Amino acid sequence: QVQLVESGGGLVQAGGSLRLSCAASGRSFSRLTMGWFRQAPGKEREFVAAFSWTGDSTYYQDSVKGRFTISRDNAKNTVYLQMNSLKSEDTAVYYCAAAIAYSSTWRTRRDQYDYWGQGTQVTVSS
Repeated sequence: QVQLVESGGGLVQAGGSLRLSCAASGRSFSRLTMGWFRQAPGKEREFVAAFSWTGDSTYYQDSVKGRFTISRDNAKNTVYLQMNSLKSEDTAVYYCAAAIAYSSTWRTRRDQYDYWGQGTQVTVSS
């Protein structure tokens, strides 16, 4: 079992920044493939960013490229999502997710992840 706990959400003005954190426990963190998703009111949960299985490459949804950065600190068992130049359309509950098995492709679908955090609310005011 893997437990994921997100933090760092909040209310920010458009153009501002936030850094989300996701602390993992219960399994060797370095062996987990980590990703971030988000879900806005009335919408499906969507992919935001993820690491490759090897952990040395990253992949982003087009709408966040150049604004968001996913990173990880294996010593702290934590993955981060730095969000800059925030827009009102970034308002959502943000979830981190972890996958165990090897995959040669980018994990951008919900069903490709085994564990989820409880989510943290990000609200961007315009």
